[in-house]
Amino acid sequence: MSILLKPAALIWLLLMLATCTTTWWLSKDAFPATVATVATVLIAAFKARLVLLNFMEVRHAPLPWRLMFEAWVLLVTAAVLSIYLQTPMNT
Repeated sequence: MSILLKPAALIWLLLMLATCTTTWWLSKDAFPATVATVATVLIAAFKARLVLLNFMEVRHAPLPWRLMFEAWVLLVTAAVLSIYLQTPMNT
């Protein structure tokens, strides 16, 4: 049981819960497609940030490197969402 108290195990568990949220909860017809897609992209950005900070050790990198990775996640997420939201939907 002590393995669950380690930070890497807790981060992994959080990543798995986020994955379950996107694959089961958001994939049902409970939400409009646009809401589900935006939520999925935001959860993916959160997961990418967790992986970068905790498993790729960016948390302990020099500040300029960490800021660069944080900005990368933010900019890519904003670009994907803006392109998605500006594209006309064929329904």
